Amino acid sequence: MTDRNKRSIGEAFAGAAGVLTEKVEVVEIPVAQFNGQAPPAYVAQKMLGASVILMPVTMSLSWTHARMAATEQGVRIASMGGGLQDEIILRTFCIDYAPIRRRVNQICDLLDRAEAIRITTSAGTDISFRVRGRRGRGRKGGIYTEKGAWGNLPCGEAFTAPVEGETNGVYVIDASQAGVGRVEQPIKVTVRDGFAVRFEGGQEATVLRKMLEQVGSRLAFNIAELGIGCNDKARVTGATIEPDAGHVPHCTRQQHLLRRQCRRRYSRGRYIDCAQHLVRRPADYERRPAAGR
Repeated sequence: MTDRNKRSIGEAFAGAAGVLTEKVEVVEIPVAQFNGQAPPAYVAQKMLGASVILMPVTMSLSWTHARMAATEQGVRIASMGGGLQDEIILRTFCIDYAPIRRRVNQICDLLDRAEAIRITTSAGTDISFRVRGRRGRGRKGGIYTEKGAWGNLPCGEAFTAPVEGETNGVYVIDASQAGVGRVEQPIKVTVRDGFAVRFEGGQEATVLRKMLEQVGSRLAFNIAELGIGCNDKARVTGATIEPDAGHVPHCTRQQHLLRRQCRRRYSRGRYIDCAQHLVRRPADYERRPAAGR
């Protein structure tokens, strides 16, 4: 599955797949307006009959009902939305994913045991949320060999969903933002009772706020995820999918990239389903134990 912006990548994958099987089809969809926008109904239906789907598209289809339905049918899927480029493919695909998977699972083990998380950075982030009862996700770590397995490529992210309505504080976007790209002027987002309520920081903050408003639902402002990237070949380039999976060399203590997302994928949490999916990446963070934990 591809669109006109990523057609050359889609055709390259189709050519490579043709070496393995004659049953290869390229399906081109319209360029989506935002991450998480559903593909056309006929494409969603076609997805259910596939064995493997590669999805180099402009906007991510990862958290659409179409992808989830195909996964439930046993289709293996590699999602590649968010600014995928040839250079990113060459740098982050042709690597050994086994050590990345081990890093992801080590972080997932910590997330499984956590009850609450507080994130602070030198840029001004200070945000807290509960994760009791939530599990660490992403344990496939880019290796999708089992029926129904799916995830991003490039990959390498451990993630979890905060308990709904219990995220409070401030986070500062100082590296890049999905739908905005590299951030020149940091964006300060104030969060109250699980929802982003204020955006400060100039034109880029305005772009981010308007992107969420276009969904037409307060749920688009929900804080939905903590993600920690573990792919050491990823860089902050402005493309969503790469730093989504990666860490940057100058992170403190643990070289991982954090992300926060405005929306809840209801498969991770429990209640909230909204079309928009945004990613934020601060440049660095330092892990500190919470009091008494």
